[in-house]
Order: sequence, then structure tokens, then C-alpha cells
Amino acid sequence: MGSLGDLRAGDLDVLLAESEEEIRAAQALRYRVFYGERGAKASPETAACGRDFDAYDEIADHLLVVDHALGEGPDRVVGTYRLMRRDHARRAGGFYTANEYDISAIVDQPIEVMELGRSCVDVRYRTRHTMQQLWRGIAAYVFHHNVDLMFGCASLHGTDIEALAPSLSYLYQNHLAPENLRPVTLPQFYQPMNLVNPDQLNRARVVAALPPLMKGYLRLGGFVGDGAFVDSQFNTTDVCIVVKTDLIAEKYFRHYDRTARRMPANAP
Repeated sequence: MGSLGDLRAGDLDVLLAESEEEIRAAQALRYRVFYGERGAKASPETAACGRDFDAYDEIADHLLVVDHALGEGPDRVVGTYRLMRRDHARRAGGFYTANEYDISAIVDQPIEVMELGRSCVDVRYRTRHTMQQLWRGIAAYVFHHNVDLMFGCASLHGTDIEALAPSLSYLYQNHLAPENLRPVTLPQFYQPMNLVNPDQLNRARVVAALPPLMKGYLRLGGFVGDGAFVDSQFNTTDVCIVVKTDLIAEKYFRHYDRTARRMPANAP
């Protein structure tokens, strides 16, 4: 596995996948979470191999959280994120998010951008400590590659728009991206988000019910795009998240700057 610098905390370490075996371990974790827990619909090929995979996996970087207490095998991968920069997207023919959203406002920016995707953590490791490790890895990667803007799809569980209307409305009313950075769901998939009047929302209850990852993006100054995308295969309703790296909480940059800048020059 590729080093991101000295990011180990206890038994948990953060690394970049370097081998096919390591990528397969991340895909197996994704399968357990997306299909085993969250009810995604597996194709016969996906079910047969027990891994969540697509063509982007061969090109992207894969951030891994590993538990050294579990030995050296694939089961030690307990968290993962898929990271794609412009160079990856050029080789892949575009970003994954472009299958759901018009992201031209993002990709037209004259800066380095990075797509975050396929995030998941093993059910036994859904703790603040694991999430901090994931963000440490992302911070190190951002520093090394001079990434200015991060984006990707964040998911609400389920596909019932009426049930999700309070969450979608809150996100639209309070965290809509500025127009010059705003992704918009492709017309054929567009689902309106602004469905409930603000005075009818219990903001505290809505925020408490948001998925932890989504709340994490918002705490980092994240915005959402215009329109939701119903993903029937994965049993989710997606919103597009945009995060300027200069808005990421200062604690990450101050605390991890020294470590992140020691990332090897030959890192992927």
C-alpha cells in the first residue's frame, strides 16, 4: 500500500491502494455495505464475485483505512474512499458524477478538482476515530496534489422523495451552492429539492437525521447542487456536494499540514 505520510493512529492507518488485491479488498467492503446492508440491487456478475466495481476503479486512487490488528489480509481494510482528479477523469472519459449531474460549472474552473466517491466504513468501525482517519488521508492527498475543490455524490437512504422532502428542502434552503459552482441534476433525472416551506421544518430534527457523512461535508463548509437524483440500483437519493478546500475546518490543515507535506513525491 502507498504511504500518505505518517498517519497511523493506534492500529488504524490510512494508505493508498497499490495492488489489485488491495483494490479488490475495497470493492469487497463496498459490496458488504452497499448491497449487504443498504439494499442495493446487484447484477448477477456483481453478486457472483461479491464486489462492488465499475470501470472507474481501474483508473482512480483508492484511499484505505486499515486495521493492523487484523493482520495482513484483505479483511484489514475497514474504510475506503475513491478519489479522482482531472488526470483520472481524462483517462476515464469523464467523472462518475457527470452520469447524474451537469458539473460543467465545476470542471470549467481553472483549478485542480477532485471527485470523492464510493465512501464506506465497516459497520464495526463507524466511529469518530475512523472518520478522522479518513479525513486525515483526504487532507494529505489534497495538500500533495494542490486540490482546490472537492465534489461528489452524497446519499440519503431510500428512494421515497416524499419521505426525504424535509432533508432535501433543508439542504436546498440552507446550503445551495453559489451559481458559479453549482452542479445541476441532468434534466432526465431531475428531482426538485425545495419541497417543504422553511417555517414547516424542524431544523434541529432534520439536521440530526442527516447521514453522518453528509453532516461532515456541511461542517466543512460544503454546498449542495440543485436537484436530487434517485438511484434505484443503490436504493439511495443523491445530492451533489461541493467543498472548497480553503473552507475545510482549519483544525485539519493546521494539525495535518506537517505530516501531509511529508507525503512522498512519487505518491500516485
